[in-house]
Amino acid sequence: LPRFMSINISPDHLHFVVVAIESAAKKMGISPSEMHYRLKKQGLIENFLVKHYEVFHTLSLDHVAEDTIEALLTWESNAKNKEM
Repeated sequence: LPRFMSINISPDHLHFVVVAIESAAKKMGISPSEMHYRLKKQGLIENFLVKHYEVFHTLSLDHVAEDTIEALLTWESNAKNKEM
């Protein structure tokens, strides 16, 4: 597994996560590295993308990217509000 993954997942799951991160990053106009960092910081790679793989892999990539962005922005906002 790549060094950024600290969980044990199948190659299919890993491929899905990589594609989802790239697609969401493209939609937000940021690099995949920045998207990965932000998702990892919020725990969304494991607790969102991997956890819901069975549902997400049946949806369009566009839909997954939109859901990923929405979850990221919501979790980041909630984390920021907790800091206040």
